[in-house]
Amino acid sequence: MSEATAAGVPPPSPALSRKAAIVGVGETDYHLDYKAARAKPPGYEPPTPEGLAKIAFERAMSDSGLRREDVDGLSVSFLYGGPDAKSLAPMLGLGPRYLIENGGILAGPLQVVCADIAAGKCDTVAMVYAVASRAIGRQYGGSTYTGGERTPTSYYYYHPWGWSSQAAHWALISRYYQTSFGTTEEDLGAVAVQLRRNATANPNAVMQTPLSIEDYLNSRYIVRPLHVFDLCLVNDGAVCLIVRRADKARDLPHTPVLVAGWGESKIVNSKLHYLVRERLRPQLQDAGRQALDMAGLELSDVQHLEGYDASTIHLVDQLEGYGFVEPGAGLDFCKKGDMAVGGKLPVNVGGGMLSGSYMHGWNQVAEITRQLRHEAGPCQIEGVETSMFSLAQTDQAHPVIFTRGG
Repeated sequence: MSEATAAGVPPPSPALSRKAAIVGVGETDYHLDYKAARAKPPGYEPPTPEGLAKIAFERAMSDSGLRREDVDGLSVSFLYGGPDAKSLAPMLGLGPRYLIENGGILAGPLQVVCADIAAGKCDTVAMVYAVASRAIGRQYGGSTYTGGERTPTSYYYYHPWGWSSQAAHWALISRYYQTSFGTTEEDLGAVAVQLRRNATANPNAVMQTPLSIEDYLNSRYIVRPLHVFDLCLVNDGAVCLIVRRADKARDLPHTPVLVAGWGESKIVNSKLHYLVRERLRPQLQDAGRQALDMAGLELSDVQHLEGYDASTIHLVDQLEGYGFVEPGAGLDFCKKGDMAVGGKLPVNVGGGMLSGSYMHGWNQVAEITRQLRHEAGPCQIEGVETSMFSLAQTDQAHPVIFTRGG
C-alpha cells in the first residue's frame, strides 16, 4: 500500500475517455445539518470532517452495491483539515493498495483518479470529500491571517486594493458587466431566484424557501452591487463518489456515469484583464474545447450544465464563456426560464452552491450522477444523456464532460 499526493490535472486524451465511471454516490444531510447548526438544540455537537466522511462513504457504498473488499483505492479531499488517506482507510474499514491525498476543491481530483484507473494503479476508488466550514467558523472575507488553518481565511494578498474576499472580485465583474451590457441588479437577481426555484424541488437543499425578486432586492448587500443571495452558502457536509473501471461497471444496481472528457486552462498573466474584462472567456473556450474533443462531442450535445456558482455573475460568465449563449445574453436566457428543468439548457438543477449546498463542486457532480442515471425525481431532466460540470475559479477553468453509460 503506497500513498501519493496528487500531481496536476492529467492532459486530456481520447485514450482516457470513458475508461472510468461513477458507480456510487453518497452525500450528507445538508438541509438538516444546516438547520441544526443554526438552531444548536440541546446536546448539539458540531460535525467533524471524518464523521461527515463516514456518512457519505457508507451511503455511497450502499448505493454502489459493492463490498468493501471491492474497493482498492481511497482518494481523500479534506479542504480545511482532517485525517490523511492512510489514517482514514481503517476508519472506513478499507485496506486499499492505492491511497492519494487529492486536493480539496473539485478542480482535478476526479481527473487524476480516472487517469490512474486507466493506468492500472487501481480498479475501484472511493473518493471522499468533506468540510466542516460552518462548524469551524470558516470566514470567506474580511480578515487577513490564517487563524491556524491550512488556507487563508480571506484573499489577504489583495488587501492593499480593498479586496478582502472573492465577493470583491465578483462585485467588480458585476459592475463591469452592468456597464458593458446595460443590465441591472434586478436582472442579475433572476439567477438567484431561478436557482432557489430549482432548490425547492431538492429535499436535501439547504435553502428551500421560495425567493422572489422583491426578496432579493430588499436583501442586504455584501459588496455592492451584490446582495447576500448572489453568493454561495457556508455549510458543513461531505460527498463520496465510487469510481470504477468502466469495463467493471456493468451489472451494478445503477446505470454507470462515464467520465468522457476534461480540460484545463489557466490565466498566466494580466489576471484582472482576463477576469474582469474578458470574464474568463478565453480560458473557458480553451478548456471547453479540450474537454469536448476528448469526449468526441460538440457543445450542442451538452443537455445539462452544473457550473461553479460561487456567485451569480460567475455562473453567467461560464454560461456565456463556453458559448452556450452570446456574451451579454445570459441574464435574458435565465429570465426566459431557459435554465430551468424543461428549459433549453437546465443549469444547477439541484440549487447549485447558491441554494443547494456549498461543497466546492462535489455536490454538483453528485447531481449530474443522479441526472444521467435518470433518478433525479422532481429535478429530472427528461432524456438527458450528456452533462457538463464546470469548475471555474478566478484564474482557471476545469470542465468535465459526463455521459450516460449503457
